[in-house]
Amino acid sequence: MALVSINELPENILLELFTHVPARQLLLRCRPVCSLWRDLIDVVTLWKRKCMHEGFITEDWDQPVDNWKIFYFLCSLRRNLLRNPCAEEDMGSWRIDSNGGDHWKVESLPGDHGMDFPDPKVKKYFVTSYSMCLKSQLVDLKAEGYWEELMDTFRPDIVVKDWFAARADCGCTYHIRVQLTSADYIVLASFEPPPVTVQQWNDAMWTEVSHTFSDYPPGVRHILFQHGGKDTQFWAGWYGPRVTNSSIIISHKMTRNPATSTAQPEPGHGQGQEEAAHWPSPLHFHRPF
Repeated sequence: MALVSINELPENILLELFTHVPARQLLLRCRPVCSLWRDLIDVVTLWKRKCMHEGFITEDWDQPVDNWKIFYFLCSLRRNLLRNPCAEEDMGSWRIDSNGGDHWKVESLPGDHGMDFPDPKVKKYFVTSYSMCLKSQLVDLKAEGYWEELMDTFRPDIVVKDWFAARADCGCTYHIRVQLTSADYIVLASFEPPPVTVQQWNDAMWTEVSHTFSDYPPGVRHILFQHGGKDTQFWAGWYGPRVTNSSIIISHKMTRNPATSTAQPEPGHGQGQEEAAHWPSPLHFHRPF
């Protein structure tokens, strides 16, 4: 019996087979095989099928997508890039930048003179003291799977969120700073709003802080997240702002029209751009009712 080449299969069958091949293997191993495979792997239909197969979209999806291949990779990479955001591992994964007063501490919700968190899955928070307490994490985007061309050409949205609350019986001041930096740590975009002061005898409600970096300069390779604060009464103990459930999530932006690109998943050897800072839109606060 004569052998039949796989390329003699109907294209819709080949597309169905490619749907079940891991995406990086498709681009790195399958795409270079021949022009037929290259053309099939580049078609929109394949990546939309893969998105459906992975559960990223449903059959009734009606939102516009500029590039289904990039959409697929962003969905597959989507997660909170901050480790230990809710203090389940004590102070693990956080760098202590300032440890004033009686230092950082982890407490269980709701805490003395506190309120329950809106999400019942969050059980703990970090709390500051009577002198400045700051902690930070530095996210290496390449190590997290975000290659250079993805960040420079498509520049997906970088969504930063944090939650803070005061004790009802003590005022406090809350600080947050987020910087997007190049490979050599030059700041390309920065977000550092004025400190937020909560007065004594407040309602102790949790407040969400959210900010989205969009259309930032090319060359972003790291994200620095820092937050903290102190109380306003200078009381011994842990009466400063409480913080928890922090997040950095990179997500697709459907309305952008990026430059033409092959957007391979393995990064090249580009250099970061030393650009002036691009100041994003104002801070947003949200108090759950």
